[in-house]
Amino acid sequence: MDALAACTASAPGVSAIGSHFMLDGGTYKRGADLGFAGLDFYVTGRGGVLGDVDADVVSAAFTFFAPEHVRSQWEAGRAVMPPREAGAAFAACCHAWADLHVPADLDAARLAELAGTVVAGARPACAPVFAAWRTLPVPPSPKAAAVHHMNALRELRLGLHAAAVVASGLSPLEALSIRSPQMAPLFGWAELADVSAAQATWDGAEEATNRAMSHAFDALDDAERIELVDLVDALHAATA
Repeated sequence: MDALAACTASAPGVSAIGSHFMLDGGTYKRGADLGFAGLDFYVTGRGGVLGDVDADVVSAAFTFFAPEHVRSQWEAGRAVMPPREAGAAFAACCHAWADLHVPADLDAARLAELAGTVVAGARPACAPVFAAWRTLPVPPSPKAAAVHHMNALRELRLGLHAAAVVASGLSPLEALSIRSPQMAPLFGWAELADVSAAQATWDGAEEATNRAMSHAFDALDDAERIELVDLVDALHAATA
C-alpha cells in the first residue's frame, strides 16, 4: 500500500476517532468542574495549545467556525483559565476518553507507535493546531498515546483540508454546508450556504487533502501502512 492509498483509506478513522472525546459528555463535565460553561471549553481547550493569542488567530486555525463565535467563546474561556492550561486540560480529557473506550483487544501500543511515526514525519505547514498539539507530552498509557496521536493526525488533516477548501474557491461556510450541515449552529452560523452546485468542488478539495497529507505516510513502509490502516479501521469500528 503506497502513501496516498494509506492516507485515503485511513481518512474516515482519522477524521472520526479524535472527535469522539470532543463530543463526549465526560469532557464537558470536566469542563464544568473547571468552571467552563460548555463550548468555551472546546474552543479554549482545542485552541489553547496555540497559546494566549488573539481570537482571530484561533479563527484562522479553526477555519470553519464563524469568527465572531470563536471570539466570544475564546474570551469567555480565557476568563476561566489561561489558554495553555485549558489546552492541557482538554488533552487530559482526550487521554481519559481513550483509556475508557479503546478496546482491550486492540493493539494500542502498536497503533501508537505507527501513528506516532506518521505524526513525527509530517510537515506542519498549514496545520497550526497540529503543530502545537505535537509539542504536548505523549501520555504513558498505550491507549491514551494511540488516541493522542490520532488526534494529532486529525488536526493535520483538518488544517490541510482547510487550505484545500480555501484554494478551491469555496468559503468555509460553503464547505461546512456540504460536509456537516448539522454542525452549523454549533459552529456559530445562523444559516447554511446555497451549495447546490458545489459538491464537485468539495470533492476536489477532499482529494487535494489526501494528496497534501500523504507525505506523512512516507515515514512507513508498505507493510506498516497496511497495518496502520487496519488498526485505525478497527478502532474506528469499535468506537463509532
